[in-house]
Amino acid sequence: MTILLNYLRVYVLTVDKWLLLFCSIWIGILVTLNYQLGIEREMIAGLSSRYYQFAALTGLYCCAFVVPYWFVIARGVNQEVLTPAFWCLLMLAPLLFALKVSIANPLENLVAGVWGDYLTIVTTLPFKLLVVLIPLLVLAMRLPVQQGIWGMTWKGVQWRPYILMLGLMLPLIVFASTQSDFLNTYPRLKQVDFILPHTDHSIPILLLYEISYGLDFVTIELFFRGFLIFAFVRYVGAAAILPMATFYCSIHFGKPMFECVSSFFGGLILGVIAYRTQSIVGGLAVHLGVAWMMEIGGYFGNLALR
Repeated sequence: MTILLNYLRVYVLTVDKWLLLFCSIWIGILVTLNYQLGIEREMIAGLSSRYYQFAALTGLYCCAFVVPYWFVIARGVNQEVLTPAFWCLLMLAPLLFALKVSIANPLENLVAGVWGDYLTIVTTLPFKLLVVLIPLLVLAMRLPVQQGIWGMTWKGVQWRPYILMLGLMLPLIVFASTQSDFLNTYPRLKQVDFILPHTDHSIPILLLYEISYGLDFVTIELFFRGFLIFAFVRYVGAAAILPMATFYCSIHFGKPMFECVSSFFGGLILGVIAYRTQSIVGGLAVHLGVAWMMEIGGYFGNLALR
């Protein structure tokens, strides 16, 4: 744990304080507007077409990600390093993630009935992983990146600090599991409750859903702590961490407010760790651990209300 705390201490001492202030104020404005106006849950989710949703999400993600980069550039980045490749990557990032969120599962409505609905649910997130993974693999072959594929490497990872981080998160999750906003969202497993009367093998059916749910966090870590850190760090150095954190916060606009706000700080911490260790697997383990603990907390929290 001392190692990770040292990473964070060094970052706090060396971070551009004006960039930190700008990103904190900017994401605060976006969060406030989202929860006051219902941007994600009502405006975007209520759009009649996935094409409109894609366009709206691209605009939202550009506000969260591209705008902080304009501030980074204004702070005096060497203009010679801002090649056409940089601008292409800057615009690709919000487009790719907006596609991931809005794209339809090709298996949707392929099989009729409750089993068709279940199949659609458990294959959607693996499909979206491929939507993100394939372009990132192509980019990894084109760009000089770190060890592994976008930081997906076990080399030199020390697991004890990450286990301690999960232990520190446990009391927060226990507290969240008493809040109605949290319990209305979790466990996500309740999305497949409808299938239980139609099977005698409920445990494998539910486990398959949780595995599918976990794959989404592989997508998230590859994109945010992998691509958004390691593709941009060679242009702007450690300044790449804060725009990543604001972007990461914006994808939580449909979640409970506490989870959304905390995602900015969580993204920042995981970004610093990925930047310093050149690996995303420890952060991925923490993210998966927190996600599944939230599933357990949501299950028992809702059980206590019955």
